[in-house]
Amino acid sequence: MLAALFTTPAAAQTVAITGGTVALGDGSAPIEGGTVVVRDGRVVGAGSGVAVPAGAQVVDATGKWVTPGIVAGFSRLGIVEVDGVAPTNDASARNTPWSAAIDIAPAINPRATPIAINRAAGVTRAIVSPGSAATMFAGQGALIDLGADMDAVTRARAFQFVEFGETGAAGAGGSRPAAFLQFRNALKSAQRYARNPAGYDGDSKDAFLPTADAEALVPVVEGRVPLLVHVERGVDILNVIDLRREFPALKLVLVGASEGWTVAGQIASSGVPVIASALNDLPDSFETLAATQSNIGRMKAAGVKVSIGTINDDEARMAKRATQYAGNLVALQKVPGAAGLDWGQAFAAITSGPAEAVGLGGEIGSLRAGRRADVVIWDGDPLELASTPTRVWIDGVEQPLENRQTKLRDRYRTATDGALPKAYER
Repeated sequence: MLAALFTTPAAAQTVAITGGTVALGDGSAPIEGGTVVVRDGRVVGAGSGVAVPAGAQVVDATGKWVTPGIVAGFSRLGIVEVDGVAPTNDASARNTPWSAAIDIAPAINPRATPIAINRAAGVTRAIVSPGSAATMFAGQGALIDLGADMDAVTRARAFQFVEFGETGAAGAGGSRPAAFLQFRNALKSAQRYARNPAGYDGDSKDAFLPTADAEALVPVVEGRVPLLVHVERGVDILNVIDLRREFPALKLVLVGASEGWTVAGQIASSGVPVIASALNDLPDSFETLAATQSNIGRMKAAGVKVSIGTINDDEARMAKRATQYAGNLVALQKVPGAAGLDWGQAFAAITSGPAEAVGLGGEIGSLRAGRRADVVIWDGDPLELASTPTRVWIDGVEQPLENRQTKLRDRYRTATDGALPKAYER
């Protein structure tokens, strides 16, 4: 059954999608009666008054919505199948001498069940991160596409992920000061390695940072690769931002940030983007005592560049919840005393926002000319729960929307008693 889901899609071609309500994904308002043109896997133009090229395949989207694909802002799609079955879970490695050097890309499985399920829900790209285990450093994450082929990795080693706060403290020996000391020493070791690779002694059993880890952190300390930092508590956020005094080239991205609203002004002044958990409103730990559903709305109002992620929120399977979360943030505008986002802001928070946070806004996340042609046609407003994708393109190639769930639905929806498995006879 699964093999049928991975037949090679048709090659990219010139397609003009006309007549729909077009959302560019850049924060602007939707455009009624717009046109989207893609050619050779890239967006040529989108909006009103866009000409249809001669010979293009024309798709009539009248009465529907046309948008860029959803970008899973923080996920573990493709690296976990069953959490409790170790051979299917490559998110973290507890018994290894390496940490920062771990590259998650070889673990990405395009046939993992959640890939097709989330693709059918309009998710076309995902920022995939390893999880930390032995130390606060988790390793190097990747950007992937959710296409029905075996070439999922768009960019390997796209960022480094590190845990601060409670989890980082545990990985560094039991306290936040130990975590910050471990982090500083690791980056200083990377600087020493960069100055003199041949003279770096990282292969002895007493080395603080193995050579491979030091080498992996060089692009981070030099600002060539973003550093995604999971941090929740307000004061921890400020301490992480303050690390740039010592390491000014760091391209920090805050992940989670449940108490971000309490220090929103300082985050905005720093220019550090945030991939936040959308609707945390109950403290499930001491570092999230100030959690509120208004967190993202308040940060946005303060000028923070904020988008939506799903860290510690079934992120190996449920990236598709992003549209629900964004829609709830729109609805929060109608709740007295609450802070949410307008429609354009909310949709950008699950498309161009995460892409820009990791430095890939010029490639994915919107329907601006030149971006990869990840396009979704919806039967209604994509931020409404009842709306469903009817067609999906990734890199200009139309994708199948079948998945294990739809096949099971179709199999048993009209099944006769004799066609049911033996277990159903009991």
